[in-house]
Amino acid sequence: MILPGATDTRSGGAGVSRVVQAEWVDLLGELEAVKNAITATQARLTVALDEATRAGEARQCIRAERRGRGVPNQVGAALRVGPHAGAGFVSTSRVWVTQMPHTFTALQTGVLSQWRATLLVRETSHLSMEHRALIDEEICGPTHLTELARMSTRRLVARIKELAARLDVHACVNRNAKAVTERRVSIRPAPDLMVYLTALVPMAQGVQAYAQLKTTADAAKATGDGRGVGQIMADTLIERATGREPGHANHVPVTINLLVSDDTLLAGGDQPAVVVEGAPAGAGVVPAPVARNLAAHAIETDTAWLRSIYVNPHGRLLATTSTSRFHPQGLASLLRAREQGICATVWCDAPVRHTDHITPHAEGGPTSLDNGQGLCARCNHAKQAPGWSQKATQLDGRHAVETITPTGHMYVSVAPTPPAPARPRATTPGRGTAPARDASAVPGAPLVRATASASEAESIASSTGLGSMAAGRPAPVADTSADLVSASGDPDQVLDVTQPRDRTTPPPWTPAVGMTGPAPGRTPRSRYSIGCQTTPAHGAIPYRPTPPPRQPHPAQQPPRRTAGRAPVRLRRADLSWTHPT
Repeated sequence: MILPGATDTRSGGAGVSRVVQAEWVDLLGELEAVKNAITATQARLTVALDEATRAGEARQCIRAERRGRGVPNQVGAALRVGPHAGAGFVSTSRVWVTQMPHTFTALQTGVLSQWRATLLVRETSHLSMEHRALIDEEICGPTHLTELARMSTRRLVARIKELAARLDVHACVNRNAKAVTERRVSIRPAPDLMVYLTALVPMAQGVQAYAQLKTTADAAKATGDGRGVGQIMADTLIERATGREPGHANHVPVTINLLVSDDTLLAGGDQPAVVVEGAPAGAGVVPAPVARNLAAHAIETDTAWLRSIYVNPHGRLLATTSTSRFHPQGLASLLRAREQGICATVWCDAPVRHTDHITPHAEGGPTSLDNGQGLCARCNHAKQAPGWSQKATQLDGRHAVETITPTGHMYVSVAPTPPAPARPRATTPGRGTAPARDASAVPGAPLVRATASASEAESIASSTGLGSMAAGRPAPVADTSADLVSASGDPDQVLDVTQPRDRTTPPPWTPAVGMTGPAPGRTPRSRYSIGCQTTPAHGAIPYRPTPPPRQPHPAQQPPRRTAGRAPVRLRRADLSWTHPT
């Protein structure tokens, strides 16, 4: 790259005169002013798009509270930010253009940056339009631009608050009272498998809590504790919040979902794993040794559950379907694992909150893995706006969703690549497989043969930390390898791995993802293919539960019938679990 007044930036600035360096500084300032002017133009376009969209939806008789729901997603996709940031830019731009003309002019001329202009909107949000206009003129008026250019950001905020308190003291008091009602505790991911645990509390309470933690840390340091003051404060906070004894901050039961390949979990591979859930939007990628330590630590304490999911050679999860209107729990967990806990919308980093049909169920879209996606609440509601359409597709063998906005723009979101499983290699029968438990240890337990090779399997390790109890007992540990899965979900079932798989024949059964079969006395509502090998004389036997008997209507309560309408015949759901052909 060639800069003004220089021949090559790779020279490290050697031989560049001070005059040229001064020109570079001036150019930086001019580019910043151009950037601010571009932001003002984007704000003007955003407001125009929002108004045109709302007018068009009003002509379609859409309710006022639902108009413009898709605009933040369109703006976010255009600006390459998430829908939440897009919604913030839409609302801020509307205030700049319609209520604060002097602020908008200062942004256009480059005197005011986008962040400082946003602070002007935020710090006057509790005031009336008249008082907001007065502050706008007092700070960003033509006669105050020189002073505004020299004012620091903190002094700018203090000046806004001073003027607001003079104009409407009651509004400021009400804002402080409302802030107290919004106290909360939140958590968000941090780098290196850490999280930020944040408490939003009144100032007096926060200062008091910090002082107590600081006093405890200073006292511990005085006794010779080798930890740092910040470490002691963090450990003390966790110990007091969880009720643990001092020095046992790590002994806290916790549940996380870890997406890890069989090669990393069982064969010492170096491929990183992904924490899918356990914190908002997951904790992201973790190194392979850390993933193995998480799983091993939970297995040692009998608090881990391992299950397998299957992928094709391209890394795409194999499909499964359901006749249910909503995604069953197992299918929803698989969708979250495929999206790695993050919303499938382009540029959105919000955690998955809804499992959605790509082709709506009302339009005949099936409840299946291929037609499902994990979305945040905002993106799921935005796609319901008029003019939005989606369809499932593939890109490089991976699941993808093609979204078309009302303006005709198309965006393609591709599912992230899952951890790659171990590659197939020639092995002799009995070698390279995990040892099976003795069948005599579980009298009457059926044998189930897994049908996927190591190259087709991945493992989800749901680790529940130390001392995790379920119904008064530790969670079970499933004996599994990367290419084995128990169809019934019972950890005491025996997995038969002594016979090699014939790759030329279709698999004898399809594992139900996240399903453990019907509970005693209950009839399943969804269809999953499942089969068991009982004796050598029988093949795979499909499970067909007996449908429940139809309950007759009481004679004293005849079914209601609307006058003038034909009676509606209720169709009984197909409750059979059929074997694949």
